[in-house]
Amino acid sequence: MKKIQVYDPVMCCSTGVCGVEVDAALVLFSADADWARKQGAVIERFNLATQPMDFVKNPRVKAILEGPGGEKALPVILVDGEIALVGRYPSREELASWAGVDLTRDQKEAGACCTPSVKSSSCC
Repeated sequence: MKKIQVYDPVMCCSTGVCGVEVDAALVLFSADADWARKQGAVIERFNLATQPMDFVKNPRVKAILEGPGGEKALPVILVDGEIALVGRYPSREELASWAGVDLTRDQKEAGACCTPSVKSSSCC
């Protein structure tokens, strides 16, 4: 499975629900990243506020930070060490594609227990 690394901008937490203004894109990405991890994806996140050396140690990320966009170019997403996305968080579909995860698996499993032909005490 491919390794996904997320280099986040300076923030107090990775969920996007801290502080005065909630970042809806970050909240959605956090949920999608949790979903992908539950499917077996390998996702590492680095916060510029608390892990600045990880940004400096990675030549690709360092070059982006030293470029014209500076910190405003974050987040930077690497897949197996290669730049996959800059300046925005990936969608669930992108995460699933990079990680080789079947995006429809959860939908099929969730729908299966709710059909009239399936009788189960753990049904929806």
